[in-house]
Amino acid sequence: MGAFVDLNTLAQFLAVARLEHLSRAAEELRVAQPSLSRSIARLEAELGTPLFERGGRLRLNAAGQLFRGYVERSLGELEAGRRAVAEAAGQGLGTVRLASETFLAFSGPLAAFKRGHPGVEVELHQLPARETARRLRAQDVDLAVVSQPITAEGLESVLLLDEEVGLAVAPGHPLAGRTAVGVDDLADQPFIAARPGHWQRRLLERLFAARGLEPRIVCESDEAGAIAELISAGLGIGLVPALSRRTATRLPLVWVGVDDPDCRRSLTLFWASDTRLPAGALRLREAIAGWDWARSGQAQRGF
Repeated sequence: MGAFVDLNTLAQFLAVARLEHLSRAAEELRVAQPSLSRSIARLEAELGTPLFERGGRLRLNAAGQLFRGYVERSLGELEAGRRAVAEAAGQGLGTVRLASETFLAFSGPLAAFKRGHPGVEVELHQLPARETARRLRAQDVDLAVVSQPITAEGLESVLLLDEEVGLAVAPGHPLAGRTAVGVDDLADQPFIAARPGHWQRRLLERLFAARGLEPRIVCESDEAGAIAELISAGLGIGLVPALSRRTATRLPLVWVGVDDPDCRRSLTLFWASDTRLPAGALRLREAIAGWDWARSGQAQRGF
């Protein structure tokens, strides 16, 4: 590969590959779009093959997807080396990068970790589950906590919590007086739900599909707090994990059980098995794995 393909060019390629949009990548990188286009074109010329399909929307082709994995791992190893040298040189425990779909339930363990390790900076990355495995293997993040299964090679994990998922309704809702309801009872109910791909949305769709039904979704949101607010306003109902009940005590919501053994979620901590985690990340992993998650999720009926 020619000398012109430097680390900056590879970083630019990753930005374009992730966004699959030249102008947005140029804006993120703070470079002119024509300059970015030329960098990508030179990289493709050096490799001897296109990396993107350009018929309409820009998309990674098969060669681009293959190359992306190698670039991510290479740049990840360089960053890991930089952090290892800084640690060996006595520059402290550095920064730990933690990813999750949501951080609503993390205030307890993160606060305890910061009290014990005030010199460690914790970066929080909110990621969809589908991105987690790739970002871990690329060493973009050190640890990830997800609420849905990840099937990928090169990852290790520890189960933090397996918990019930219930139904949140407003106090005046007809279901508020029920101890539990079946999924069939919810067929015509309006749901406030997370967007497609989120564990909560996937669980809702899976429960209904098992009965040949489709949920009636009247609102989608990426914000768990907004979902709870809309439910409390009586605009719909929604699935809520037991762990989240303690984070919504200010809202007038009622918890109702769902009479289905599959209405549960598993909270799992992941890390890359072939990566040497920095000392700070090892200590945060111990703190998260050792946290009493089951006790954190205990709550009385009602929010």
